[in-house]
Amino acid sequence: MDQNTTEHAQEMIGRTRGGKFLSFFLDQEEYGIEILRVREIIGLMPITSVPRTPEYIRGVINLRGKVIPILDLRLKFDMPSVENTEETCIIVVQSGDDSVGAVVDKVSEVLDIDDGDIVDAPSLGADVNTDYILGIGKAEGCVKLLLDIDKVLAKVDTIPLGRLTAAMEAVPA
Repeated sequence: MDQNTTEHAQEMIGRTRGGKFLSFFLDQEEYGIEILRVREIIGLMPITSVPRTPEYIRGVINLRGKVIPILDLRLKFDMPSVENTEETCIIVVQSGDDSVGAVVDKVSEVLDIDDGDIVDAPSLGADVNTDYILGIGKAEGCVKLLLDIDKVLAKVDTIPLGRLTAAMEAVPA
């Protein structure tokens, strides 16, 4: 067993993966985030770009007086960018003390997936990192890639989101 597999197994001891998940689409693939991590779903709004950030960081928004960093999950997952549609939206999630918005193609539904219906992500070789996948859920005859949102956001390279948010809040309106 490699170190990542061992660490993942240790993290999962005493933690069930089943529960309620908000499902959403990126292209034709359906993903899920633990519903308890979702703060709200909002329509697209003007996003202020921030210079010298990775391409997948769209920028920041002012959501009821709070500055929220926004990332594009398509770009984060190395998927091609597409034009926004009426269904494109932002899922605001809680990660530690920070709120972060993730742009997705469309939100689908809230699913209740039992622990027994979630399997580990298959090993896809040494060059493929699947650490950000909590598991693969089987629901309604389909599979959903269930994301460990903390690990997705932990991979936000070179940008300490808390510092980015604090810096933007310090800018006068």
